[in-house]
Amino acid sequence: MLLAIDAGNTHTVFAVIEGGDLRRQWRAATSAPRTADEYAVWLTQLMELERIRFADVGEAIISTVVPQALFDLRKLCRDYFGCEPLVVGEGVELGIDVLLERSAEVGADRLVNAVAAGDRHGGPLIVVDFGTATTFDVVDADGSYRGGVIAPGVNLSLEALHMAAAKLPRIAVEKPRRVVGGGTLEAMRSGVYWGYIGLIEGIVGRVREEFSETDVSKMKVVATGGLAPLFAGGTDAIEHVDPDLTIRGLQLLHERNSGSAG
Repeated sequence: MLLAIDAGNTHTVFAVIEGGDLRRQWRAATSAPRTADEYAVWLTQLMELERIRFADVGEAIISTVVPQALFDLRKLCRDYFGCEPLVVGEGVELGIDVLLERSAEVGADRLVNAVAAGDRHGGPLIVVDFGTATTFDVVDADGSYRGGVIAPGVNLSLEALHMAAAKLPRIAVEKPRRVVGGGTLEAMRSGVYWGYIGLIEGIVGRVREEFSETDVSKMKVVATGGLAPLFAGGTDAIEHVDPDLTIRGLQLLHERNSGSAG
């Protein structure tokens, strides 16, 4: 079995892949001080519920945008799963061209998404990832990565609104019934939801304008991340929702770099 680990700024996802199939995945809050032993205690209980033993996992791959977390994630793989993990950004061949002057600046998660989206959906396309940041990444018709856009994430924006305005409470993200809210909560929900719909539609439209040499009618938009289904329900700009895109990208990169199906 393959253990795929995607460590983002807010959450870390651990997924077990068996024979090419996603067996199970779990999500934990990302915490740089968390030790390999702490990860192991947490994973032991969850894996036992699925009748998965540590000994069943023989390979691992890690993608992280939190450098401080890498040491203990790597140690987890070595000490508890008995394997040396592949780490995206450390000699892992992507199998795609990154057509940027400063390619090292691109987050590992964005590149993994680009690899998976190009393989699963075919270019040209835009990947919208609803994470700590809301990112838009462009894959051209040849499958090459062309860059992207980074905007504040939905929950980050909500937290900033709450912290900066004394009378505005924390709210959950949901699709409001009306655009014009009758009270503070309704107005906030509308502003966040429809504001991000406007952001999505605006950026997608401008990206397509910049890639006018491409037949924009073929430029698909694929969304991933926990909030992807919610926002896809409010706009025709998002054509596909692929919630496991990053994990599938890690699986694909493992196959390309080890010749194993996991």
